[in-house]
Amino acid sequence: MTGQDGLSSSFVETVAGFTAGIVSTLCLHPLDLVKTRLQVDRSSTSSRVGGSFRVVRNIFQNEGGVSAFYRGLTPNLVGNSSSWALYFLCYGNIKNTMRSFRSSSEGALTSSDYFIASGAAGLLTSLLTNPIWVIKTRMLSSGSKAPGAYASFITGARQIYRSEGIPGFYRGLVPALFGVSHGALQFMAYEQLKAHRTRMSPTIVSSTKDDPSASPPTQRRELGNIDFFVLSSLSKVFAGCVTYPYQVLRSRLQTYDAHLLYRGVRDATMQIWAKEGLAGFYKGLGPNLFRVLPSTWVTFLVYENTRAYLPDLMSRG
Repeated sequence: MTGQDGLSSSFVETVAGFTAGIVSTLCLHPLDLVKTRLQVDRSSTSSRVGGSFRVVRNIFQNEGGVSAFYRGLTPNLVGNSSSWALYFLCYGNIKNTMRSFRSSSEGALTSSDYFIASGAAGLLTSLLTNPIWVIKTRMLSSGSKAPGAYASFITGARQIYRSEGIPGFYRGLVPALFGVSHGALQFMAYEQLKAHRTRMSPTIVSSTKDDPSASPPTQRRELGNIDFFVLSSLSKVFAGCVTYPYQVLRSRLQTYDAHLLYRGVRDATMQIWAKEGLAGFYKGLGPNLFRVLPSTWVTFLVYENTRAYLPDLMSRG
């Protein structure tokens, strides 16, 4: 599908998603590190109030100050940028394919269509990017001076291949696939909220202002950055409250010694429940909420604005 400016919608979606992933990761990587440390901590004390502050203090004092909070930035950048690029590429193409099969003139999609499109895009993205997340989780879960810690992204990839083979890159894939429901729920809610907001108090946009012979005025409401802030927040909180435990399971199964501690997803679930209770499945939720909302704002603002302005910038060039 190609627009009047000659740019395909796939290209625009991919660049917008890639840009959004880079910007959000650069801004919020330290919070991702704190969240990961809490998720992989098997003690019951990390579930208590103030656990995040204890992790922050320990990292700052014992691992090298501010720079320690950016350990694992490379796999996080590679993973987030490629994930968002792949996700939006697949998501946009699947939606376009669904619209082409619609019999109605408008080709309007339903909530279930958005859920299926985002779920399918999430499955494909998870399968392709899981190796990056394994390296990222391991680097974020330990300081650079810890025994056996990966010195870099490339070093981690080599060590996993040598010691665990190809299967090592797909540890935690099962809960990651379950986690696809997070993105599916988020995008279903986001698209529906965006459509609902667009229908509210429509603004008349006249196409006859500069050309009297043009078609009659149309009614639509242009969404602004405040709209994207609010809608992305509501959709993210909704999806996060429902699906957070899968993130804890994925992180536990992707740690260095996961193959020695857990026999699989079921065993990890039972061990967390037996030793840490329900709170164990929500470790890191505090910094995660503190991280995901700004991350979601940055991601969707950059995505929506890049998608809106990229065709114009390219046509000027």
